[in-house]
Amino acid sequence: MFDCDVLVIGGGIVGLSTAYALTRAAPGTRVTVLEKEQALASHQTGRNSGVIHSGIYYRPGSLKARFAVEGAAEMVKFCAEWGIPYEVTGKLVVATAREELPRLHALVQRGRENGIPVRELGPAQISEYEPRVRGLAAIHVGTTGICDYGAVSRRLAESSRARILYGAEVTVVDRRPWGVAVRTADGRVVRARVLVNCAGLHCDRIARLAGDDPGMRIVPFRGEYYELRDPSLVRGLVYPVPDPAFPFLGVHLTRGIDGGVHIGPNAVPALAREGYGWSVVRPRELAGTLAWPGSWAIARAHWRYGAGELRRSVSKRAFTEAVRRLLPVVSESDLRRADAGVRAQAVLRDGTLVDDFLIREAPRTVHVLNAPSPAATASLPIGREVAGRALARL
Repeated sequence: MFDCDVLVIGGGIVGLSTAYALTRAAPGTRVTVLEKEQALASHQTGRNSGVIHSGIYYRPGSLKARFAVEGAAEMVKFCAEWGIPYEVTGKLVVATAREELPRLHALVQRGRENGIPVRELGPAQISEYEPRVRGLAAIHVGTTGICDYGAVSRRLAESSRARILYGAEVTVVDRRPWGVAVRTADGRVVRARVLVNCAGLHCDRIARLAGDDPGMRIVPFRGEYYELRDPSLVRGLVYPVPDPAFPFLGVHLTRGIDGGVHIGPNAVPALAREGYGWSVVRPRELAGTLAWPGSWAIARAHWRYGAGELRRSVSKRAFTEAVRRLLPVVSESDLRRADAGVRAQAVLRDGTLVDDFLIREAPRTVHVLNAPSPAATASLPIGREVAGRALARL
């Protein structure tokens, strides 16, 4: 009667980590993964900066803090075990203005509460790590690293031995007392005892198809990147002091596993769930975003911040100005456009940006409803958490 025991929707790193955890925790569990694209890790997983985050930013006791700290150590071990390129580089978080110093000191305290080794630096010590970076003070976080999350995703898929169906966009979810039947756009029907929704940018839509009210909507934010023409200007990873009012970390410098240096991202509203440029507009998806009251609440509360992000999107000069706060030697000619990504940010009806990972359960279903950064870093513990909830429903 059943095609599989657990059906996972979404072939990004969270869905694949869940499949991996399911088959490790309960060998013999039949797992199928539905991926609407023709390849794994096509969206958030394959379009980020590849950072293994330390967990320093996140509220002590939150899922993000716990899973990021655990996940960073596990991700390094996983990459080493399977020969996936990685490097534990450490990173600098740099204050460039006096008003940022209290936030930097608060970050030191948060890091220590989360069990993360942090070293405080003065201007001369900043230059020891990054000769061309300038700041009033900084902290060095030694456990931050970089890796290839696309390669991690492929290894998770192979190791899980899950059946993966490509080009399988879900259009119908029929939940019954005995289980769940899912129909895809090409007419395939897959029956399972339990459904796990790891659909990322489309997770709220899948929850509604299953008959569940997620209580939130995904509001897509595009993150635009440049890359340095001369990567020797930066040795490692350099971040500004983040604004705690927002889940975005600001324009930062990231030396990738390929040796190139990415700069970004900003955060601008995307006009489609997969809107990787201003020219990508999907009216139905845009209308859904505009119809959600939380979208307008964000706009009212944070219009000034948003205006700055939009300015950096349309003006290379403005983007360069943001970079020059950290790296004064950079000019516009030093930057060239790189691929953009889109963050799936869960927003509540009142405009609250969901700050933590959000996992909800319903009969025969488990929904992952907010898993933006640092979800790639935290993917192995997230996968175990989701798998445990799914197995409890078999």
